[in-house]
Amino acid sequence: MTNTEEPTIMNNETSTLTKARTGRKGQAAKAIPGEWCVGILGTDAKGRQVVASGALKLRARRAASCLLEPAAGDSVACLRLAPDEVWIMAVLQREEGTVNVLNCEGGGMRIAAEGGRIELAADELDVTTQRTRLATDTADVVGRQLSVVGTSLKLVGSVLSSVMDRVQHFSRHYLRTTDGIDRVAATHVECEAKQLMRIEGEHTLVNGRELVKARGAQIHFG
Repeated sequence: MTNTEEPTIMNNETSTLTKARTGRKGQAAKAIPGEWCVGILGTDAKGRQVVASGALKLRARRAASCLLEPAAGDSVACLRLAPDEVWIMAVLQREEGTVNVLNCEGGGMRIAAEGGRIELAADELDVTTQRTRLATDTADVVGRQLSVVGTSLKLVGSVLSSVMDRVQHFSRHYLRTTDGIDRVAATHVECEAKQLMRIEGEHTLVNGRELVKARGAQIHFG
């Protein structure tokens, strides 16, 4: 082999390596192709979601970004990445009367409005959960009628203030303990017991400005 042939061989090898590298870069940068379609959502015999688009019936899954849970009969927009990989991206239209359900499968869901506010407006609001935790600096609850039903109710705080026109209370057992002063001020006070009434204190004072009256079959002092 002569010296004049060596540069030619080296140039050919360099050109081949350059073409191979360029081909690999082109393959790596190539986007995954996808195909959009619109169809009507239904279910197959096994209860799986199937989208009918033209003459095709495609098994589809709901995309994570589609928070509105699709229902049978909905017109949906789908993205087809492969013959067996079809994603429901959005619900375009649905029949009147179908309940709208926002569903986020798996993990948790957090709604945040940093520096802003969130408002919920509805004629009726139902919340169903096994456990609810509310943490806030200030809370205001305003309503014409409020009902709280529970097996156990516990309130813990430093100050309790309530203003009512009328309070009606019923309980099978009522126990109250006060470390300081327990004072009742009213125009008329009645205390009634079916069997026994007991008033006990280290010092007991009964003061009637005009009349003090005791009546019974037997009266004992001392």
